Amino acid sequence: MVSKSDQLLIVVSILEGRHFPKRPKHMLVVEAKFDGEQLATDPVNHTDQPEFATELAWEIDRKALHQHRLQRTPIKLQCFALDPVSSAKETIGYILLDLRTAQETKQAPKWYQLLSNKYTKFKSEIQISIGLETDSKAPMDSFKAKGAPPRDGKVPASLSGFDPKDIVAVLHEEGGYHQIGPAECCSDFFVMSVTIAFATQLEQLIPCTMKLPERQPEFFFYYSLLGNDVTNEPFNDLINPNFEPERASVRIRSSVEILRVYLAFQSKLQIHLCCGDQSLGSTEIPLTGLLKKGSSEINQRPVTVEGAFTLDPPNRAKQKLAPIPVELSPTVGVSVALQKEGVDTQSPPTKDDATESEVESLQYDKDTKPNPKAISSAAPASLAQPVTIPNASEAASGQKIAVPATSHHFCFSIDLRSIHDLEVGFPINCILRYSYPFFGSAAPIMTNPPVEVRKNMEVFLPQSYCAFDFATMPHQLQDTFLRIPLLIELWHKDKMSKDLLLGIARIQLSNILSSEKTRFLGSNGEQCWRQTYSESVPIIAVQGSNNRIIDLSYTMTLEDYGLVKMREIFVSDSSQVLSAVQQKPSSLPPAPCPSEIQTEPRETLEYKAALELEMWKEMQEDLFENQLKQKELAHMQALAEEWKKRDRERESLVKKKVAEYTILEGKLQKTLIDLEKREQQLAITELELQKERKELKSERERNLQELQDSIRRAKEDCVHQVELERLKSKQLEEDKHRLQQQLKDAENKYKILEKEFHQFKDQQSNKPEIRLQSEISLLTLEKVELERKLESATKSKLHYKQQWGRALKELARLKQREQESQMARLKKQQEELEQMRLRYLASEEKDTVKTERQELLDIRNELNRLRQQEQKQYQDSREITSGKTDGPHGNAVEEGLEDYLTRLIEERDTLMRTGVYNHEDRIISELDRQIREVLAKNNTSN
Repeated sequence: MVSKSDQLLIVVSILEGRHFPKRPKHMLVVEAKFDGEQLATDPVNHTDQPEFATELAWEIDRKALHQHRLQRTPIKLQCFALDPVSSAKETIGYILLDLRTAQETKQAPKWYQLLSNKYTKFKSEIQISIGLETDSKAPMDSFKAKGAPPRDGKVPASLSGFDPKDIVAVLHEEGGYHQIGPAECCSDFFVMSVTIAFATQLEQLIPCTMKLPERQPEFFFYYSLLGNDVTNEPFNDLINPNFEPERASVRIRSSVEILRVYLAFQSKLQIHLCCGDQSLGSTEIPLTGLLKKGSSEINQRPVTVEGAFTLDPPNRAKQKLAPIPVELSPTVGVSVALQKEGVDTQSPPTKDDATESEVESLQYDKDTKPNPKAISSAAPASLAQPVTIPNASEAASGQKIAVPATSHHFCFSIDLRSIHDLEVGFPINCILRYSYPFFGSAAPIMTNPPVEVRKNMEVFLPQSYCAFDFATMPHQLQDTFLRIPLLIELWHKDKMSKDLLLGIARIQLSNILSSEKTRFLGSNGEQCWRQTYSESVPIIAVQGSNNRIIDLSYTMTLEDYGLVKMREIFVSDSSQVLSAVQQKPSSLPPAPCPSEIQTEPRETLEYKAALELEMWKEMQEDLFENQLKQKELAHMQALAEEWKKRDRERESLVKKKVAEYTILEGKLQKTLIDLEKREQQLAITELELQKERKELKSERERNLQELQDSIRRAKEDCVHQVELERLKSKQLEEDKHRLQQQLKDAENKYKILEKEFHQFKDQQSNKPEIRLQSEISLLTLEKVELERKLESATKSKLHYKQQWGRALKELARLKQREQESQMARLKKQQEELEQMRLRYLASEEKDTVKTERQELLDIRNELNRLRQQEQKQYQDSREITSGKTDGPHGNAVEEGLEDYLTRLIEERDTLMRTGVYNHEDRIISELDRQIREVLAKNNTSN
């Protein structure tokens, strides 16, 4: 076989997406997780068609890949929406990839729809391809899916140059062995063999929710031995696995030390129970015990690791499975042996012999069960006839079942007549089921078909009568009937769910023993006894409180046919029966001689021959009957064995179901306890709520009553206040009318007094003394008023003088402060202006320096020209003044001076209007000087 230790890469290509909503402020990220290792793509824009264009890869070897494929390990891709601002991740959906679809050939990408998509209005999809690539540059210690750490991987001092990770098994096809370690120092040959001998309780590995193939499934054990995949012969029955022990061996070329290091690094051998490509369970066999440190046992005898190892279902921790009891744990018997070639040892039996003997002993313990009713006897059967047949006697000396002399032939029959008085509130579709192994069969007896029962109904059961024929001793029958009651199970059958056990009825069979006996004659005229008993018993519920579900009416009959006539039952093979039937008599007497003459007829040879022939016929009839009975017994035993096998299967399944139901019952009880606690808490909360509601209601009623009382009191106060105001207004009206009357009376009196006063005044004003007196008083008043005004004017003068002095001082101070501030502001403004001017000049000077220089040159040239003209004019004026020139020539010179003066003034004004020059500048001063000179010349000429 070819070694498969080369490394692979599982490559998942995430290409693009479609049918995504647009979210400009978010990014898309895809994270992939496989065997605990997580990889992610780069964030891309969240558009309707995002472009991922990313490849994710995991390193793995072929053995780990095969293991993951058996366990159906998926690759899970999760899509997230990432917010770059807050770094918040929002789950959008996920995709599960099947690892079994990955192939080494290139495959076209497929579109996968997101599961549990957050965008319910969009059917978002991602284009993905998965494949396998050979990792030729992968190191030997690369990633493995399930690599166990080495337990004792230390290299001895003599081999210090080797790394345990570099020690691998390399197949040499020509030599037919695996080389472990360097060939120059590893030259010893070893044989490693693995034997799978037996397995038990394998049905515990199949959960109730798992569906097996509809056809007859095939199960087998799988393991990898030095990179070689090994499977045993498939078998179909998990309950009673029947397969031949198989041994797988490999030759190894190595040394003891190197092999010890290799086994320490590869410390476990994994064995899987598989169905198709699915692993149902696995176990690990430690290999470190083969070559212990410091032990030289391998040089003397083979070393082995053997035993019954427990199989564990895959992902038990992830599935949160309950622990299985020890007696129901699935086990597999494995032997791993390592032997050095060329060592002759007389060791104990090999594992194959041990496992085969162990299997035989286990099968013997399972198949042979003691029968208390049958007593084996090895005494040969005695023949009453003188004629003997060798084959017949040989057949008769086979296996026998002896019946005790005191055994009676009984026939027990029971008729489950009807069920009535249903107590539950729903109709049931029921059957009745019972089993009593004492009657000779453990197979369950059931009524059929199911009948529907409702309240206030009595339903008669179909196919409810059954009779049992058996042989036993009366005292044993009585003891069994007293100890073991007959249990009748009530089952509810539903097409949509599993059958449900509702209740059990207990029938005490000992009641029939106390009933009245009646005599009757059997088929052969012998005297027999019959006892009959009828009763109605309740069927009690199996869950919850022991409440009655329904009543069952039944009738049972026990018939005693007396002692059993046949004492022994022969059991032989069909080949022996056929040989006995076909065998001819070997001791028949010879034909009579005619010379012998007998006087008595009974003594004649003819009579003896006829008698022996009749006896031989009877014996042959008895042998034929015995052979038929043996055939019947053989068939009955085969049926019994089949029934026992079926019973064992059912018992194992029932045990498994009972264990599962016990776990479920524990969970249900825990849930019920939690529910009861929650109900109690809800009840307490409800009581508190009711109490608070009552308090709020009473408080509301009290507040409402107080509000009504306050409204009533306010209304009464308002009515009283209105009455008072009405009385006050009425009193005020009366006072008003009274005061108006008094006012009218007072006005009349005032008018009368005023008339009298005017009359008296007129009379007094006519007197001179009175008039003078009035004038004096007026003058006195004027004097006093003038003095008061004088005094007030004097005071105000002084006050104003003081105020004026203060105002002058304040004015001076303010003026000084204002001058100082004005000077500071002026200075600051001048500095700012100077800085601004300098900045402006610096900025403008660069641009205008050439033009200014040109202008200055032009001005200088113009000034030189003007200076020359001035000199010429000055000479002309001197000539004019001296009389050397005539009149017309003087007028022309005067007109030239005026033009020159006008031009100078215009040039000065033009330069000043630019804002660049002021009166202090040199060019402006020079123009002013020339203007003054021209004016002076003009004045002197006039």
